[in-house]
Amino acid sequence: MLEQPKQLVDQDDPTEQFTDPKSFEDEEQMFTNNVDKTGKNKRFPPLFSGIMQDIKDRLPYYRSDWTDSWDYRVIPVLVETYLNNLLPAIAFAQDMFDHTDNAFGVNEVLLSSAIGGIVFGIFCGQPLCILGVTAPVSIFNYTVYEIIKPWGIDYFGFMFWICIWAMICHLLLAITNMVCLLQYVSSFPCDVFGLFNNIVYIHKGIEILTRQFNDNGKTDLASGYASIVVALIMTLFGSVCKLSVKTSLFPYSLRTFISDYSTVAAVLFGSLFIHFGGYVNDIHFQKLHITHNFTPTSKLRGGAGWLAYHSIPTRYIFLALPFGIILTILFYFDHNVSSLMAQRNKYKLKKPSTFHYDFALLSLTTGLSGLLGVPAPNGLIPQAPLHTEALLVRDNNGKIVRCVEQRFTNTGQGLLMIATMTKPLLTCLGQIPQAALSGLFFVMAIQGLVENAIIRKLLWLLTERSKRGLSNPLSNIPPKTILIFTTLGIVGALIEYGLTLSKAAIAFPIALVLTVVLSLSFPKWFSKATVPILDEPVAEPFTRKNLLFENLH
Repeated sequence: MLEQPKQLVDQDDPTEQFTDPKSFEDEEQMFTNNVDKTGKNKRFPPLFSGIMQDIKDRLPYYRSDWTDSWDYRVIPVLVETYLNNLLPAIAFAQDMFDHTDNAFGVNEVLLSSAIGGIVFGIFCGQPLCILGVTAPVSIFNYTVYEIIKPWGIDYFGFMFWICIWAMICHLLLAITNMVCLLQYVSSFPCDVFGLFNNIVYIHKGIEILTRQFNDNGKTDLASGYASIVVALIMTLFGSVCKLSVKTSLFPYSLRTFISDYSTVAAVLFGSLFIHFGGYVNDIHFQKLHITHNFTPTSKLRGGAGWLAYHSIPTRYIFLALPFGIILTILFYFDHNVSSLMAQRNKYKLKKPSTFHYDFALLSLTTGLSGLLGVPAPNGLIPQAPLHTEALLVRDNNGKIVRCVEQRFTNTGQGLLMIATMTKPLLTCLGQIPQAALSGLFFVMAIQGLVENAIIRKLLWLLTERSKRGLSNPLSNIPPKTILIFTTLGIVGALIEYGLTLSKAAIAFPIALVLTVVLSLSFPKWFSKATVPILDEPVAEPFTRKNLLFENLH
């Protein structure tokens, strides 16, 4: 059993935790002691070895993954995970609906989330990782639409081949053990990506609000300004509920309950606010666009149902290849990092990780999504780590005792997504005002910014020196060094965001790779003792075991 790394905690700021870099060196050495001194194990592992090792490690736990579901934490976590996945998903559905001339809508996003939940819940190696539609996937889908629309290419036929090429690339990466390269991903590119997502959330919220001033080609100032008010009030309400867990108000269990269901409470608040009466009743609020139950949104399919494939010329099939490669890069980073974050050391997980096998399985859901004409699902941030967090069992002092590692919640929330495509639940979703979706984006952005490590380091720099706390390892690093590090992170996130606003938006996943390359150069920029404090590993050696080349020989 690995020794848990020692934590150095600033008592004045319990939200900040840093790991002693010495502990990481000690734990990494435990995995490299058995390496062949001749250098034999430094060679790239044989084909399929990563997948086979994942299956070998995880298969003995499959039965217990179901029997361990018999736990009191499972039912409330099922409901919470379903809602935490559903609400952002419908916000992205509205975003893609507006950008693709109604090609994608609520039903497509619900089916995509259902595929991710059911397939991964039953067949994956790490069922704690929740799949669904993310902001980058939304951007990718409508950017492709904007690029090919002037060329007259059938959108769903083109997306089908993008997904097929991506499926092939996923399989090749998994078979050749290229997922091992994930061992070089540290916290910095993940934090930059998280900051980028939060900026995108703010942009999407504002974008939805601007559309409220235009209703069917007519200017509607009352609806526009009223929508802004609803979104801002909802943002305040949702943020206060979420951050209440960090206060001393109410008992800890009640604070946790309020925080867990803050997103749901915020959407309910925003949806009910428009019915408060008075002059509000005179305003026409635009609602979330829905379609018939179990029916595709797109009118481009000509009644073809869920089989979205349309024949396209051969030259366009090969034109889809670079798009498929870019989607693979995005999923390689986005999904695997989500899985890493759902398996952090602090959660005290006992069951092995399976990155190679799960990435191969992701190829199946990606190809199936192209066939059905839905956005391809992949690992969600922050829903994946939130899922694990919710499954933790704590003692009376709030300390983690264990985690309920099982498959029921992931599979169950996927089945609930299918149920949401029925007429009664779709009708309920159709009552949500678009202003509430805008507020939801703002709430998610604020929640992400509060937890983002780059922003927290920046806030630490801005904190009065006497209030920083001497026990915080950042106190031993020159402020100039911290400023350079945070500046690099902020600039990186802004570059990624800037790409999404340009004609080069389709290439923004390449910027993710560049942040990884940049992080590899940190030992040349900063001292050996500084790097582990500024840029911690995403997960512990126990989780990263099968990502190390020498462990797959």
